[in-house]
Amino acid sequence: MQFLSELPATMQAIEVDAGHQLQFVRRPLPALRSGEVLVKVAAAGVNRADLVQRAGFYPPPPGDSDVLGLEVAGTVVAVAGHEDHHADAHWLCAEVFGLVPGGGYAQYVRVPVAHLLQRPAAMPVTTAAGFAEVFLTAYQAMFSLGGLTAGQAVLLHAGASGVGTAAIALAKAAGAFVAVTVGSDDKAAACLALGADVAVNYKTTDFVAALKDAVPQGFHVVVDPVAGDYLPKNLQLLALDGRIVVLAMLGGRTVPAFDLTLMFKKRGQLLCSTLRNRTDDYKSALIADFMQQFGPQLQNGALSPVIAKVLPWQQADQAHQLLAGNQLVGKVVLTVD
Repeated sequence: MQFLSELPATMQAIEVDAGHQLQFVRRPLPALRSGEVLVKVAAAGVNRADLVQRAGFYPPPPGDSDVLGLEVAGTVVAVAGHEDHHADAHWLCAEVFGLVPGGGYAQYVRVPVAHLLQRPAAMPVTTAAGFAEVFLTAYQAMFSLGGLTAGQAVLLHAGASGVGTAAIALAKAAGAFVAVTVGSDDKAAACLALGADVAVNYKTTDFVAALKDAVPQGFHVVVDPVAGDYLPKNLQLLALDGRIVVLAMLGGRTVPAFDLTLMFKKRGQLLCSTLRNRTDDYKSALIADFMQQFGPQLQNGALSPVIAKVLPWQQADQAHQLLAGNQLVGKVVLTVD
């Protein structure tokens, strides 16, 4: 193994106790496996999955850290050994960001080399920490699974969320028509400012009627973290051969009357997807595909997450409360010291 400098034997991390509260603990540094690097964490993104795991409903994949945190930004300080004499040693000292299956709320985290993204010099570390989870989730939903192409229409529920704001940026960069649903007029205005073509406040407007008027041909892709009673509504808005991609169940795990006749008439597809429990090879391929399509926009600054709030990690509980309050536009990020 190659090291940037002498590393401590233990580190601080935030874990969830038996009462679902956050607490600082000391843990050994993660042991690296072949093809991994150790990143000294400067900042970590906060995601709704962290809140679900904290509540006891989203355990980490077997063998991965139970510490919260699915994305980080920082500096590579150690590289695992290889048969070919540290083939990945060029990553030492690199400023990086990327996905982790867990362990982000810590001073150090292990990351597969194929999951690393080089942080552009002009991108602040707190911005980079909020990039990977939302942009890769949005990319997977719209392009890998949804097959979105230029000129097509995409509907994004929770358009002001971290994934929603990232999806607006990606869809517009790809030449798609973008409609969003949001829960306030302020969020609607924010999404329009980010490039959305249509924004509907679902609390004051029948979004099905409004979007049928705005996009009578229907949507080729619907990205839905709500589920529940949104599924039959999505079906009404679906274009011929369209795809509904469900990312979460914020609106409930059961679905009211869902007439498959209309799904057959539209030759529609209903897909449910997660990212965290995908294999390393899947994530590596997803990142490679993302970089092939959008790498230049990442490097030149055209793609950047919307960061709503940056807090020190001592205020992780407040960060969770902010996310749960559902009033923000974009991401919450923790700085790690």
